[in-house]
Amino acid sequence: MEDDEQKNKVHKKTIWMLDPPTDRPVRVYADGIYDLFHFGHARSLEQAKKSFPNTYLLVGCCNDEVTHSLKGKTVMTDKERYESLRHCKWVDEVIPDAPWVMNQEFIDKHKIDYVAHDSLPYADASGAGNDVYEFVKSIGRFKETKRTEGISTSDIIMRIVKDYNNYVMRNLDRGYSRKDLGVSYVKEKRLRVNMSLRKLHEKVKKQQEKVEEKIHIVAKTAGMNHNLWVENADRLVAGFLEMFEEGCHKMGTAIRDRIQEQLKNKGNAGELTYEKDEEDEEDEEEYYYDYSTEEEVYSDGGEVEVEGAKQSS
Repeated sequence: MEDDEQKNKVHKKTIWMLDPPTDRPVRVYADGIYDLFHFGHARSLEQAKKSFPNTYLLVGCCNDEVTHSLKGKTVMTDKERYESLRHCKWVDEVIPDAPWVMNQEFIDKHKIDYVAHDSLPYADASGAGNDVYEFVKSIGRFKETKRTEGISTSDIIMRIVKDYNNYVMRNLDRGYSRKDLGVSYVKEKRLRVNMSLRKLHEKVKKQQEKVEEKIHIVAKTAGMNHNLWVENADRLVAGFLEMFEEGCHKMGTAIRDRIQEQLKNKGNAGELTYEKDEEDEEDEEEYYYDYSTEEEVYSDGGEVEVEGAKQSS
């Protein structure tokens, strides 16, 4: 943390700026990938647009070929990313196929006065230098903006990955096929069974709450020993719920085993026919819903991994 602060202080001392033109709009350029365009992107562009009283904002966006080779795969295509930028009210002009690192030729071609970005060095994956913005900083054409904390494309993707099963089921319910989602036949069936059991379990819990509420009312109305009545009633309800959960777990296990048995015997009995994907061959782990923790559990026969129990910081 101290190293980052020291690096930032040193870097700020070396940044200098040319005086802006006064007889025309200042042409400010901002660039990026802008995948899954979000309010963090919009705020940085707003800052660039408001850098001067009269600003013309150009926004460069790298194409898929450059981005995938130097940063990684995007969710949106380059055409989709260009179109998202065109619908941002702060943007005056979008420059497709933007270069990863700017040079004087690019600056002269688009008549750029300043390049807007946060001041910390941005590692140059192309190998041309230590900082993508090293050149524009050196010629006094860099305009510093601030990052928006708490939001990024990577954060959004992590949220989706964390709740992967929920989003798969949501899209299956909306009409997408398992092939559209890259989900194997076995996993689809397991998800549907576990989702059904989860909904049933939630419904029973709601009913339990209603029953407990009525028990308290009856105990008061009857003038009985309230604590004794509630204690006995809670024990009965808890016992029922425990038996119900055990029954649900056994039913889910039986359904899962039945699916696997049909898959193994489909060649001989001809009871179940489907097109087998590569995912089916890889999808051999046990999967069930653990009602005691209300979490989804995967098991390969050895160590059990609880989904959501461990996350990277």
